[in-house]
Order: sequence, then structure tokens, then C-alpha cells
Amino acid sequence: MPEAENQKPVLVGRIGAAHGLKGQVRINSFTQDPLAIASYPLQDVSRTRTFTILSARPAKNVIIASLEGVTSREQAEVLNGTELYVTRGFLTADSPTDTDEFLHADLIGLKAISQTGDLLGQIIAIADFGAGDLLEIRPPSGQSFYLPFTHAFVPEIDMKSGHVRINMPRTVSGDAPRSHPSPHSDNSAKGPRPRKARNKQPPPS
Repeated sequence: MPEAENQKPVLVGRIGAAHGLKGQVRINSFTQDPLAIASYPLQDVSRTRTFTILSARPAKNVIIASLEGVTSREQAEVLNGTELYVTRGFLTADSPTDTDEFLHADLIGLKAISQTGDLLGQIIAIADFGAGDLLEIRPPSGQSFYLPFTHAFVPEIDMKSGHVRINMPRTVSGDAPRSHPSPHSDNSAKGPRPRKARNKQPPPS
């Protein structure tokens, strides 16, 4: 992989609300193992600030983390909404070899467009509730929604252009439109061929 690609910042998490009074924060981790983010050399989007996670524990859909140098609730509240990045070269020394296999970090942030080119939103997370990978897409307005990460729903992935092309449920199965498919229901087309989304763990130090 070209060195420029290795240095590309990749979004791996986002700091949320403060937790407690001693500076802990909630972090929405985008890594396959949510706690793996604790071993990453994290930076903000400007690369001017680094973050070291001293300890972390799972809590529902987030992790609760203690950050080096953050010891009060006031300090933690300032960080709410901060996106956390690592360089792509740290995540993996090589790209997936399967053409239907993609790193979580490469998918998150891609634009989701319709078959006619209309913007549907942006991929903000990859979820798996037991029935296969789901793309969580945040539209320009309104609540985010989920779509199965299969060829039927996601027939095109263009990393260079920074988008995925989406078939919404109506065009795939002919059912009544479901604008916000539930992650706990079966909204996949008949006989979908799944794609794979994964996030390699960092190399051992």
C-alpha cells in the first residue's frame, strides 16, 4: 500500500457524554472488538491532540473509558463529540484479500447514494445483532437507519469516489417501503449474498 494511504486518518471512535465526576467518558467504538480501541494511538481529526485510554470497560452500546490527563467531569464534557482517528497503516499491514471483505474503518464515513445518485446519508457504524453485518446510515435529517450489508442492498462500493450505492428495500424485494428497517427484524432480500465487514486488530507491540 502506498505510504500516503498508510498515513490516511481512519475514524475508529467518537467520544460521547461524560460519565461520573472523575473524568470518565462514553466512547462509541467502531472497532470489531470495541475494547480494542483502548490500545490504539488515538488522535483528533486535526492530528494536533493525542488520546491515551488508561482503562476501559463495556457498557451497553458504548465503552466507559478513562483518558490520560482527563480527571474532572468538566474536562470530559469539553470532549463530547470528538472523533478519534488512527492512521490506516496501524490498523492492518495488508488489506483484505477477499473482494467482498472490507475493513469497518474503510466503510465508516462513506456516502450512501441511491441508484439515481441521490444522497441518502453517510455510513456511521457497522452493527451485527446476530444475523449478519448491518450498515448504520445517518440521513441528512432524521434518525439513522440500518440496511443489511449484502449485494442485494449494497451492489456497489466505490472507495475512490467515497460512496456506496444503495438499493432501498422497495427496489430489492417489492415490499412496502421501510424507511427505517429495524436491526432486529429480517429485512434482507431472498437469498442475499452477504458481504463481510471486519476490522483487524492492531499488530502486537
